[in-house]
Amino acid sequence: MVLYLDTHVLVWLYQDGAARLTAAGAHAVESAERLLISPIVELEMAYLHEIGRIACLPASVLDTLRREVDLETCKLPFAAVVGSALSEVWTRDPFDRLIVAQAAHGESPLLTADRNIQAHYEHAFW
Repeated sequence: MVLYLDTHVLVWLYQDGAARLTAAGAHAVESAERLLISPIVELEMAYLHEIGRIACLPASVLDTLRREVDLETCKLPFAAVVGSALSEVWTRDPFDRLIVAQAAHGESPLLTADRNIQAHYEHAFW
C-alpha cells in the first residue's frame, strides 16, 4: 500500500516517532509499502520554520526520515497535480489543496490529523 503523509505527520514522526500518531496511523506507517509526500510538503515546512511554528529544518526532517522510514517524494508531474488541485475548492489553503490532490491522483490514503481534509477527502484518515 502507498501512504501519503501530511506535513504535520512528517514533523511529528521526526520529533517523536509514532508516539503522537493514532494506533491506526502508526500501523499504517509501519505496514505501508511506500511512504510518500507531496513536494509541496517541503515548502510548507520551510514556511512553518520561517514563521517560527516549527524549529526543525526541512532538510533535516527529510534526510532523517528518508533514512529511517524510506520516505519518498512523489514524482507525479506538478502540472497534473495542480490541475487536480483546481477542483479542491473546499479550502483556500494551497498546501492542503496540493497535498490532497497529490494523494487523490491515485486515490491513495492520506494520513492527517486535519479534520477539514478528513471531511473532504474520502481516503484521509487519522
